[in-house]
Amino acid sequence: MVIGIYARPLKADAMQSLLELLAELSRNQVEMLLYKPLYDSIANLQSYHHCRPFEDAATLCKEADCLITVGGDGTLLDAVSLVSGCNLPVLGLNFGRLGFLASVNKQGIRQAIEQLVQGNYSLDRRSMVELHADRDLFQGVHQALNEFAIHKRDSSSMITIHAYLNGDYLNTYWADGLIVATPTGSTGYSMSCGGPIILPQNKNFIVTPVAPHNLNVRPVIVPDDVVISFEIEHRESNFLISLDSRTEVIDSTVQLAIRKADRAFNLIRLQHENYLTTLRNKLMWGIDRRNY
Repeated sequence: MVIGIYARPLKADAMQSLLELLAELSRNQVEMLLYKPLYDSIANLQSYHHCRPFEDAATLCKEADCLITVGGDGTLLDAVSLVSGCNLPVLGLNFGRLGFLASVNKQGIRQAIEQLVQGNYSLDRRSMVELHADRDLFQGVHQALNEFAIHKRDSSSMITIHAYLNGDYLNTYWADGLIVATPTGSTGYSMSCGGPIILPQNKNFIVTPVAPHNLNVRPVIVPDDVVISFEIEHRESNFLISLDSRTEVIDSTVQLAIRKADRAFNLIRLQHENYLTTLRNKLMWGIDRRNY
């Protein structure tokens, strides 16, 4: 079995947990493909079972059976760029904070690797959003797992966003920005702006305004088989668009549209993991014992 490992630069305590992960993989005779900057930051790799670096998504997709991300949800979202061209399953280890997607904590490393090696897991297929534009953006990786967003950039004034569903006029938003979230992204940026939570198996997008001028403009849930297009007006020449944590600066001449991506993101779910349990735990539902 060959497992890829991806991480951003790690603090000392997280690096120690990463070494525990490498030791556990080595104990199970797993070959490891480490992201090149991560590989270069670790000393004495020869003490682990067959470690080698990878530098690009093509190598990872060709040689690995799955990918482990080490960090938090942001690190796992980085993996979209690495696996968008293939269906490589991804398991997230949570060395960060909240961890909706990266659900395995430091204490669960050994059990997680045992289940992974034995094949005791399922694939949770998460829909992604895909950007279409009239010029090249985001270095050719146009998919996002959580959301696409439009946001003002250079001034405090609002932007005006005209939104269309399959060419039919939806609404004009006078706001700081607009989010199109997937079901996975419903617990992210969209939720912090007042958007609803929808379960991963829902076939919907959520269109959520960011700080809208008109308070009667609320988030709306739309089917994910529509194409959502935009026309943007702003006093300044530039504004921001983002796919998850990746950002580009563009101007109002760029034509933008959003649709559901053809490929899904394969999130590894270990035995006894359940989305509803994760939701309750992460949002601390029921923690107020005055209700009981």
